Amino acid sequence: MNAAQEGTTRSDATEGSALPDVVAAHLAAHEARDADRELVCYADDAVVSDDGQTYRGRAEIRAWLSRAAGEYTYTSTLTGVRQEDADHWTAVRHLEGDFPGGVVDLRYRYTLAAGRITSLVIAP
Repeated sequence: MNAAQEGTTRSDATEGSALPDVVAAHLAAHEARDADRELVCYADDAVVSDDGQTYRGRAEIRAWLSRAAGEYTYTSTLTGVRQEDADHWTAVRHLEGDFPGGVVDLRYRYTLAAGRITSLVIAP
């Protein structure tokens, strides 16, 4: 287990096989930069926090996805996932690219309800 995966865990997976379907679908769509596929993973009133900004509801999330998709070029590798409880999951992705700093491990902290993402916080 690396530093990104340390801590109290109830379930660890590195291949994504233990992830809830909506989290696996979101990660795949996010990796493919497919905003339409990604957007269906969110609840209508979902909230996303990324890079110091907060986006509420599908319209704001769609605008964020459209803007973020072409901002930088990077590669991304899923390095770990952790189940906090039934409704809270954290996925860690290692990114390398042409963004400031060039390398970062980002944590995607999900809150789920009724098979949809209600909250996503993306942060180092």
